[in-house]
Formats: sequence, structure tokens, C-alpha cells
Amino acid sequence: MRGLPNAEAYPKDIMLRDGDKVSVRPLDPDDKVRLLEFFERIPEEERYYLKENVASAKVIHGWTVNMDFAKVIPIVAVSNNAIVADATLHLDRTPARAHLGEVRVVVDPAYREVGLGGRLIREILDIAANLGLTKVIFELVCQREMEAVCAAERVGFKQVATLEDRVKDFWGNYQDLMVLEIPVADRERWWKG
Repeated sequence: MRGLPNAEAYPKDIMLRDGDKVSVRPLDPDDKVRLLEFFERIPEEERYYLKENVASAKVIHGWTVNMDFAKVIPIVAVSNNAIVADATLHLDRTPARAHLGEVRVVVDPAYREVGLGGRLIREILDIAANLGLTKVIFELVCQREMEAVCAAERVGFKQVATLEDRVKDFWGNYQDLMVLEIPVADRERWWKG
């Protein structure tokens, strides 16, 4: 099983644009309750787009008990002993796609627009670079996740495809899915800011 590269670098204290400080570290099996409480603070219409039912204690239990860093590398931002953001790097174990990763980021509404999402994306890209990945992909719903699209583009992600009517939104309307990607090798380009 592949471990977290540069694990000794965590926890990391980071200062946000509003002067608040959070600690970034890998998800721990003891985070089960904190992670569920975090996802319960995310509005239901936003959780709807996530690939699993994150409001389910069973799903969160599975994530925290069965962590396999060869498949998914989860990091969290913590403030006052509460998880305020979750970022994951999903790895493809098939040889043809082992050079790719997918990033997913969720930020507590109270911690948005202060640079936390962008910083977590950069942390994930740093992990991807240390693993030797060449590209990281980010999939976002065009009309519903524009804050995340903007954060990804500020880091350096570029749109490579739009898949029309790929997802149904919370209200039953079809929405386009935007696929963005970034080459990991150009660390100077994405680590700025």
C-alpha cells in the first residue's frame, strides 16, 4: 500500500486571507464524528453533487475505517477541533491511467472566499507531484459549482471538456459537467499564491 508522501510535513498551520488560521493534516480514523458533522453543515443541495452520500454515518465510517492511501488520499483542514474542509486525491490503479489523479474539495460555507479551497487544491497537487503523477483532473457542475471552478482556474486548472447535460441538479434540471485539468510538473505555476 502506498503511503502519504511527505507525511512528516503534516500538520501544517496555514493563515487564511481573513487572518484566521487552520491546521491541514491527513484524515485520521478518529475523525469519524468530526467528518460527519462537517458534511452535515454543507447545504443539502451542494451535497447532492458529491459522488457518495456524505450525510450517511455508514459512508463516513467506511471512509475512516478503510482508508487506503493507494486509492484515495484524504486531507482535512481543522479549526477549533472541527473539520472545516475536506480534500481528496483519487488515484487510478489501472496501469494505463496510473499517471492521473482526480481532486475533490468541499469547504464549509463559513470558510469560503478566504483562500482555503485554493490552498487545499495546491496541497493535493503537491501530493500528486510527490507521487509522480503527471496530471490532475477536476470535475465540476458548470452552473452550480462556479466558486469551485474559479478557485481551480486561479490555481491554474484549464477547462478541457464540457459534457452537456451530464448531471441532473437538485431540482431535476440537466446541467453540464466541466472537466478541468492541470499538468503537475509545473509546480511553480500552481504553487504561487
